[in-house]
Amino acid sequence: MDREPAEPRHDAGSIVLALIPAIALTIGIPFANRLDPRVAGLPFLLAYIVFWILVTPAFMWAVYKRGRA
Repeated sequence: MDREPAEPRHDAGSIVLALIPAIALTIGIPFANRLDPRVAGLPFLLAYIVFWILVTPAFMWAVYKRGRA
């Protein structure tokens, strides 16, 4: 008899991990809205957005791993 793969479980920790980048990109923008400190030649706000876009897959990978454990 073949077993179907188990559905991934999403606990509160997984949901919080998935929400961190979304919250940082929506609610954090007004707090990071600065031009003066430049990061790699970019205004701070643009560097902040690029950082969170690049880090988001790491958070999603952690959510995936928590769901499969």
